[in-house]
Amino acid sequence: MSPVLAGVLQLLALTAALALAHVPLGNYLARVYSSPKHLRIEKWIYKGIGADPDTEMRWPAYLRGVLAFSLAGVLFLYLLQRLQGVLPGSLGFASIDPDQAFNTAASFVANTNWQSYYGEQAMGHVVQTAGLAVQNFVSAAVGIAVAVALVRGFARSRTGELGNFWADLVRGVVRVLVPIAVVGAVILVACGVIQNFSGIHEVGQFMGGTQEWNGGAVASQEVIKELGTNGGGYFNANSAHPFENPTPFTNLFEIFLILLIPVALTRTFGVMTGSVRQGYAILGTMAAIWVGFVALMMWTEFAHHGPALRAAGGAMEGKELRFGIGGSSLFAVTTTLTSTGAVDSFHSSYTGLGGGITMLGMMLGEIAPGGVGSGLYGMLVMAVVAVFVAGLMVGRTPEYLGKKIGIREIKFAACYILITPALVLVFTAAATALPTPGDSMTNSGAHGFSEILYAYTSASNNNGSAFAGLNADTQWFNSTLGLAMLLGRFVPMVFVLALAGSLARQQPVPATAGTLRTEKPLFSGLLVGAVLITTGLTYFPALALGPLAEGLA
Repeated sequence: MSPVLAGVLQLLALTAALALAHVPLGNYLARVYSSPKHLRIEKWIYKGIGADPDTEMRWPAYLRGVLAFSLAGVLFLYLLQRLQGVLPGSLGFASIDPDQAFNTAASFVANTNWQSYYGEQAMGHVVQTAGLAVQNFVSAAVGIAVAVALVRGFARSRTGELGNFWADLVRGVVRVLVPIAVVGAVILVACGVIQNFSGIHEVGQFMGGTQEWNGGAVASQEVIKELGTNGGGYFNANSAHPFENPTPFTNLFEIFLILLIPVALTRTFGVMTGSVRQGYAILGTMAAIWVGFVALMMWTEFAHHGPALRAAGGAMEGKELRFGIGGSSLFAVTTTLTSTGAVDSFHSSYTGLGGGITMLGMMLGEIAPGGVGSGLYGMLVMAVVAVFVAGLMVGRTPEYLGKKIGIREIKFAACYILITPALVLVFTAAATALPTPGDSMTNSGAHGFSEILYAYTSASNNNGSAFAGLNADTQWFNSTLGLAMLLGRFVPMVFVLALAGSLARQQPVPATAGTLRTEKPLFSGLLVGAVLITTGLTYFPALALGPLAEGLA
């Protein structure tokens, strides 16, 4: 079988699996976040944290819950790392330095999972399981909760209430993430992913010295890192490591886990708003972008430029032979079009244009289909912008799902769109202008600039993947990337929840003959155009200095 055909078959198999899961999981999520009943274990949790799950919250109260819970998570994870040297199960590793502990705490709480450390050489079992793995669950649940709050803003009328953050958070963990993660972990263990609490072992001689590996609860962390679109690896090689991702089947299964909830949430959106066709329109937009990026990536990486690539059958540098170009390209596009950040190949070794595709996927806002929760609310914000543009074109007051998009709503959407590019471009400019950060670059010229641009794009968009080649374990990068991750995660949530509150207070307006049909393919095409044009106008100069200059050289 040719490598190209193998890649196409993997794409078709993945699409079929997602299609089968879309309706049942989407309907289940809608029931989870609409049910008035609480499970017994949920009641115990509410009692333990002192929360009343039946109290409805307006958007400021919902936001305070999000920020307070996340701040507590940052402080707890920071202290856990600083105390690692005296904790049991540390495998002899020392406590983490303050700047790196801040970076890691911000990273995992913000659902970014950027790692400036070697996982198997820095973090013991307690930090990995009680700290990082726990945040993989709860940070993903926070993203889903915010998305559900925005959906309620579209679905409700004449009220500012968006539900209860604590109920949404607990349900996301107990009813959604944990059950799927348990099943997924069993599948990964059956396929060869390790799951233990063993110590460090010498496994043989390697280049004149001994090679050491440590075990860990890898399968349980691997499944939630993909399912929750987190991305932090137990090992430095991440999902390229055979202990995390041993076979082509596990590679495809992990891609399926990454896309599962973001795809299903479009169905949840349609069910909760009473218009399933609206959910399909959003899904169609996401799918068109994702398939287009996959096709473009495979084309750039399979293209045979020069005798070395022709002999290898494509650009195989930095890719695992067991996955090939097709599986690696599929993983790379999926992980950068979502907020996952897991990698099964070396993005820095991709062709110039291939590396640019991974960067562009993050620059779109990771909305195709995006992270758990963040992809849906990001695409809905872009839908608000698209409706507003369409209204200007025809001279009508823009409406979406019966809600008028006025000055207040478009200001919230505009602020949401602008915050992330501002973080990316300002921090990249500072890092390239100052003398010290440039010393961390392994490469010079366009590729070296791409290393820095990729790092801040990944951090600000809460992706977490690395272009590699950049030494990010410095005080400058640990501090600025940590700050970018926190601001890039929580400032946009402010505008999402404010938009949700504004929409929920409105009274729906009846559809007329002049109402834009937002469930039609025409609107999906308009939405794709709005996403691409907004991103292109914002980032084209930066891309021209990095991956485009390298790819066209």
